Amino acid sequence: MRLLVVDDDVLLCGFVREVLQEEGYAVDVAHDAASGRSMALTYDYDGIVMDFVLPDATGVDVVRELRRRGHPVPVLMLTARGGSDDQILGLDAGADDYLPKPFEVGVLKARVRALVRRAGASRGEALEVGDVAVDRLTRTVVAAGTRLRLTPKEFSLLEHFLLRPGRIVSRTELLEKVWDIQFDPGSNVVDVHVARLRAKLLRARSRARIETVRGAGFLLSADGALTRPL
Repeated sequence: MRLLVVDDDVLLCGFVREVLQEEGYAVDVAHDAASGRSMALTYDYDGIVMDFVLPDATGVDVVRELRRRGHPVPVLMLTARGGSDDQILGLDAGADDYLPKPFEVGVLKARVRALVRRAGASRGEALEVGDVAVDRLTRTVVAAGTRLRLTPKEFSLLEHFLLRPGRIVSRTELLEKVWDIQFDPGSNVVDVHVARLRAKLLRARSRARIETVRGAGFLLSADGALTRPL
Protein backbone atom coordinates (compact mmCIF):
# COMPACT_ATOMS: atom_id res chain seq x y z
CA MET A 1 0.00 0.00 0.00
CA ARG A 2 1.23 3.51 -0.80
CA LEU A 3 1.01 6.47 1.58
CA LEU A 4 1.69 10.19 1.25
CA VAL A 5 3.23 12.16 4.15
CA VAL A 6 2.90 15.96 3.96
CA ASP A 7 4.91 17.94 6.55
CA ASP A 8 7.24 20.94 6.28
CA ASP A 9 9.43 19.61 9.11
CA VAL A 10 11.95 17.73 6.97
CA LEU A 11 13.42 15.74 9.87
CA LEU A 12 10.03 14.68 11.24
CA CYS A 13 8.78 13.88 7.75
CA GLY A 14 11.82 11.69 7.15
CA PHE A 15 11.33 9.95 10.49
CA VAL A 16 7.65 9.22 9.80
CA ARG A 17 8.56 7.95 6.33
CA GLU A 18 11.17 5.59 7.78
CA VAL A 19 8.77 4.26 10.44
CA LEU A 20 6.07 3.56 7.85
CA GLN A 21 8.50 2.00 5.38
CA GLU A 22 9.61 -0.41 8.13
CA GLU A 23 5.96 -1.42 8.34
CA GLY A 24 6.05 -2.34 4.67
CA TYR A 25 4.36 0.71 3.14
CA ALA A 26 5.65 2.57 0.10
CA VAL A 27 5.83 6.22 1.16
CA ASP A 28 6.01 9.47 -0.79
CA VAL A 29 6.67 12.82 0.92
CA ALA A 30 5.84 16.47 0.28
CA HIS A 31 6.88 19.53 2.29
CA ASP A 32 4.21 22.06 1.35
CA ALA A 33 0.50 22.21 0.63
CA ALA A 34 0.85 22.78 -3.12
CA SER A 35 3.03 19.70 -3.62
CA GLY A 36 0.88 17.59 -1.32
CA ARG A 37 -2.31 18.63 -3.12
CA SER A 38 -0.81 17.92 -6.54
CA MET A 39 0.51 14.49 -5.54
CA ALA A 40 -2.74 13.51 -3.83
CA LEU A 41 -4.71 14.37 -6.95
CA THR A 42 -2.23 12.72 -9.33
CA TYR A 43 -1.40 9.42 -7.63
CA ASP A 44 -3.52 6.67 -6.10
CA TYR A 45 -2.76 6.61 -2.35
CA ASP A 46 -4.21 4.34 0.32
CA GLY A 47 -3.86 7.07 2.94
CA ILE A 48 -2.38 10.52 3.65
CA VAL A 49 -0.63 11.72 6.81
CA MET A 50 -1.06 15.51 6.72
CA ASP A 51 0.45 18.24 8.93
CA PHE A 52 -2.01 20.86 10.10
CA VAL A 53 0.28 23.88 9.56
CA LEU A 54 2.14 24.13 6.24
CA PRO A 55 4.15 27.08 4.87
CA ASP A 56 1.80 27.96 2.01
CA ALA A 57 -1.60 26.85 3.40
CA THR A 58 -3.05 24.57 6.06
CA GLY A 59 -3.61 20.86 5.90
CA VAL A 60 -7.28 21.69 6.42
CA ASP A 61 -7.27 23.67 3.17
CA VAL A 62 -5.83 20.68 1.31
CA VAL A 63 -8.34 18.24 2.81
CA ARG A 64 -11.23 20.57 2.00
CA GLU A 65 -10.16 20.72 -1.65
CA LEU A 66 -9.74 16.95 -1.88
CA ARG A 67 -13.24 16.43 -0.48
CA ARG A 68 -14.70 19.15 -2.70
CA ARG A 69 -13.34 17.23 -5.68
CA GLY A 70 -14.90 14.03 -4.36
CA HIS A 71 -11.56 12.43 -3.45
CA PRO A 72 -12.19 9.67 -0.86
CA VAL A 73 -8.59 9.03 0.28
CA PRO A 74 -8.50 8.76 4.11
CA VAL A 75 -6.45 11.44 5.91
CA LEU A 76 -4.73 11.43 9.31
CA MET A 77 -4.01 14.97 10.51
CA LEU A 78 -0.77 15.53 12.47
CA THR A 79 -0.32 18.73 14.44
CA ALA A 80 1.30 20.34 17.44
CA ARG A 81 -1.98 22.22 17.96
CA GLY A 82 -3.88 19.92 20.26
CA GLY A 83 -6.85 22.14 21.06
CA SER A 84 -10.30 20.68 20.57
CA ASP A 85 -11.30 23.55 18.25
CA ASP A 86 -8.50 22.64 15.84
CA GLN A 87 -9.44 18.97 15.99
CA ILE A 88 -13.05 19.82 15.21
CA LEU A 89 -11.92 22.05 12.32
CA GLY A 90 -9.82 19.29 10.80
CA LEU A 91 -12.45 16.59 11.20
CA ASP A 92 -15.23 18.80 9.87
CA ALA A 93 -13.07 19.57 6.82
CA GLY A 94 -12.99 15.88 6.00
CA ALA A 95 -10.02 14.43 7.88
CA ASP A 96 -10.64 10.90 9.18
CA ASP A 97 -8.44 11.06 12.28
CA TYR A 98 -6.32 13.47 14.30
CA LEU A 99 -3.01 12.81 16.10
CA PRO A 100 -1.39 15.54 18.24
CA LYS A 101 2.40 15.95 18.33
CA PRO A 102 4.47 14.65 20.00
CA PHE A 103 3.17 11.13 19.50
CA GLU A 104 4.32 7.62 20.28
CA VAL A 105 5.53 5.58 17.32
CA GLY A 106 3.25 2.68 18.24
CA VAL A 107 0.23 4.99 18.24
CA LEU A 108 1.17 6.38 14.82
CA LYS A 109 1.47 2.86 13.40
CA ALA A 110 -1.91 1.86 14.86
CA ARG A 111 -3.60 5.00 13.54
CA VAL A 112 -2.19 4.40 10.05
CA ARG A 113 -3.37 0.77 10.13
CA ALA A 114 -6.85 2.03 10.99
CA LEU A 115 -6.56 4.60 8.21
CA VAL A 116 -5.77 2.06 5.50
CA ARG A 117 -8.59 -0.16 6.75
CA ARG A 118 -10.89 2.70 5.78
CA ALA A 119 -9.33 2.69 2.31
CA GLY A 120 -9.76 -1.07 2.14
CA ALA A 121 -13.48 -0.74 2.74
CA SER A 122 -13.81 0.72 -0.76
CA ARG A 123 -10.79 -0.97 -2.37
CA GLY A 124 -9.70 -4.55 -2.84
CA GLU A 125 -8.15 -5.55 0.48
CA ALA A 126 -8.24 -9.25 -0.48
CA LEU A 127 -6.04 -10.45 -3.33
CA GLU A 128 -6.10 -13.99 -4.68
CA VAL A 129 -4.24 -15.53 -7.61
CA GLY A 130 -4.21 -19.30 -7.93
CA ASP A 131 -3.60 -20.83 -4.51
CA VAL A 132 -2.09 -17.64 -3.06
CA ALA A 133 -4.35 -15.37 -1.00
CA VAL A 134 -3.34 -12.09 0.61
CA ASP A 135 -5.20 -9.91 3.09
CA ARG A 136 -3.74 -6.42 2.56
CA LEU A 137 -5.15 -5.06 5.80
CA THR A 138 -4.02 -7.75 8.23
CA ARG A 139 -0.97 -8.39 6.02
CA THR A 140 -1.42 -12.14 6.09
CA VAL A 141 -0.49 -14.51 3.27
CA VAL A 142 -1.72 -18.08 2.70
CA ALA A 143 -0.24 -20.23 -0.07
CA ALA A 144 -1.63 -23.71 -0.79
CA GLY A 145 -3.26 -23.66 2.64
CA THR A 146 -0.05 -22.72 4.46
CA ARG A 147 0.42 -19.42 6.28
CA LEU A 148 3.60 -17.74 5.03
CA ARG A 149 5.85 -15.63 7.21
CA LEU A 150 7.06 -12.79 5.01
CA THR A 151 9.21 -9.79 5.79
CA PRO A 152 7.55 -6.40 5.13
CA LYS A 153 9.51 -6.06 1.88
CA GLU A 154 8.64 -9.60 0.74
CA PHE A 155 4.98 -8.86 1.45
CA SER A 156 5.12 -5.65 -0.61
CA LEU A 157 6.84 -7.53 -3.43
CA LEU A 158 4.21 -10.28 -3.50
CA GLU A 159 1.43 -7.70 -3.27
CA HIS A 160 2.87 -5.89 -6.29
CA PHE A 161 2.90 -9.11 -8.33
CA LEU A 162 -0.63 -10.09 -7.29
CA LEU A 163 -1.95 -6.69 -8.34
CA ARG A 164 -0.50 -7.33 -11.82
CA PRO A 165 -1.26 -10.98 -12.62
CA GLY A 166 -0.05 -12.13 -16.01
CA ARG A 167 1.97 -8.97 -16.55
CA ILE A 168 5.75 -8.71 -16.79
CA VAL A 169 7.10 -6.45 -14.04
CA SER A 170 10.50 -4.89 -14.63
CA ARG A 171 13.27 -4.51 -12.04
CA THR A 172 13.07 -0.76 -12.54
CA GLU A 173 9.37 -0.75 -11.63
CA LEU A 174 9.98 -2.87 -8.52
CA LEU A 175 12.81 -0.63 -7.34
CA GLU A 176 10.68 2.48 -7.79
CA LYS A 177 7.38 1.12 -6.44
CA VAL A 178 8.49 -1.33 -3.73
CA TRP A 179 11.82 0.17 -2.67
CA ASP A 180 11.16 3.84 -3.53
CA ILE A 181 14.58 4.16 -5.16
CA GLN A 182 15.70 4.94 -8.68
CA PHE A 183 17.10 2.21 -10.90
CA ASP A 184 20.65 1.12 -10.07
CA PRO A 185 22.04 -1.28 -12.71
CA GLY A 186 24.54 -2.62 -10.19
CA SER A 187 21.99 -3.53 -7.52
CA ASN A 188 20.78 -7.10 -7.05
CA VAL A 189 18.34 -6.27 -4.24
CA VAL A 190 15.31 -7.21 -6.36
CA ASP A 191 16.74 -10.56 -7.41
CA VAL A 192 17.69 -11.45 -3.82
CA HIS A 193 14.19 -10.74 -2.50
CA VAL A 194 12.50 -12.48 -5.43
CA ALA A 195 14.66 -15.57 -4.75
CA ARG A 196 13.62 -15.58 -1.09
CA LEU A 197 9.95 -15.18 -1.99
CA ARG A 198 10.20 -18.00 -4.53
CA ALA A 199 11.77 -20.28 -1.92
CA LYS A 200 8.94 -19.63 0.55
CA LEU A 201 6.31 -20.38 -2.09
CA LEU A 202 8.10 -23.60 -2.99
CA ARG A 203 8.34 -24.72 0.64
CA ALA A 204 4.59 -24.19 0.96
CA ARG A 205 4.11 -26.40 -2.13
CA SER A 206 2.32 -23.57 -3.89
CA ARG A 207 1.74 -23.90 -7.63
CA ALA A 208 2.45 -20.18 -8.00
CA ARG A 209 5.78 -19.38 -9.58
CA ILE A 210 7.64 -16.14 -10.18
CA GLU A 211 9.27 -16.52 -13.57
CA THR A 212 12.37 -14.60 -14.64
CA VAL A 213 11.82 -13.20 -18.13
CA ARG A 214 15.23 -12.51 -19.63
CA GLY A 215 15.84 -8.88 -20.41
CA ALA A 216 12.39 -7.87 -19.19
CA GLY A 217 11.79 -8.66 -15.52
CA PHE A 218 9.47 -11.07 -13.70
CA LEU A 219 6.08 -12.65 -14.26
CA LEU A 220 3.79 -14.29 -11.71
CA SER A 221 2.45 -17.66 -12.95
CA ALA A 222 -0.51 -18.87 -10.91
CA ASP A 223 -0.56 -22.53 -11.95
CA GLY A 224 3.13 -23.38 -12.07
CA ALA A 225 3.19 -23.69 -15.86
CA LEU A 226 6.07 -21.66 -17.25
CA THR A 227 4.82 -19.44 -20.01
CA ARG A 228 8.16 -17.99 -21.10
CA PRO A 229 11.75 -19.25 -21.29
CA LEU A 230 13.82 -18.61 -18.16
